[in-house]
Amino acid sequence: MGLARAHEALAGKVAVVVGGAAGFLGRGVTMGLARSGVAIACCDNDREGLAAIVPEVEAGGTRILAHEADVADEGALLPFFDAVRERFGRIDILVNVVGGVERGLFADKSREQDARDIRLNYGYVIDSIRAALPLMRAHGEGGSIVNFTSIEAHRGAASFAVYAGAKAATMNFSRALAVELAAEQIRVNCIATDTSPARASNNALSPADMERLAGLDQGALDRSIHFYVPQKQAPSVDDVVNGVLFLVSDLSRAITGTTLHIDGGTSAALGFLDWPYGDGFMPAPLGGSIPHLFGDQKDRR
Repeated sequence: MGLARAHEALAGKVAVVVGGAAGFLGRGVTMGLARSGVAIACCDNDREGLAAIVPEVEAGGTRILAHEADVADEGALLPFFDAVRERFGRIDILVNVVGGVERGLFADKSREQDARDIRLNYGYVIDSIRAALPLMRAHGEGGSIVNFTSIEAHRGAASFAVYAGAKAATMNFSRALAVELAAEQIRVNCIATDTSPARASNNALSPADMERLAGLDQGALDRSIHFYVPQKQAPSVDDVVNGVLFLVSDLSRAITGTTLHIDGGTSAALGFLDWPYGDGFMPAPLGGSIPHLFGDQKDRR
């Protein structure tokens, strides 16, 4: 099946996007699915984002149900899925986009912050899928579930410890569930992003971090991406949306229980950075970069 035919085949399906109105990624996923002719049910805690996305989706000739819900509230998703049942009566696609964290060392965080990190990055995913499955099973035609994780699920992400654990839990939960649901042709996959322009990525940084970044010119920020991302550019929202469209289409009909890394190669590099000043790819800087980072250290102990 070609790409155009695969996207045409999505027309008429119903997609639920949890976190589908606010931020670059959530809104991007909703609009990408809508442009493929998919009817949309999205929930978000951003009231203004929900109000703005409805006319935009409807202008393209696609139906949309927009519902305000905060996944941090354990009871918030049930009324949303009740509304989906009443409006559409089925679900073909479920995309769980929501995530979030604030950077900080584990020992400095409270139990309440830990619980929130687990809820926002793993707990709600369980509730979302549990509520969606009856509507996905009812029509007997299978379906596709896409859960957003992160590169932090695959590395020792110091200062993001509980978040990293929750994202890893989402990944392995998805793999296990993929096996359970495979015979029903319900596929479960993950997308792991890294430097994607998600609102949550900026919210993770402290005010001091943001202040230091704000003092840099765009050229310095671009060079940092060249240093970190092997492809020398950060993935765009469209790159991530294209990954979602691939995973929910019949192009990936034999793919389940896997994680698609959309990161420009950072997960492949796994710590090998392209150091400047002639050092090239190494996990630590060499003689070209060290003097520029730390000054002349020859005579220091």
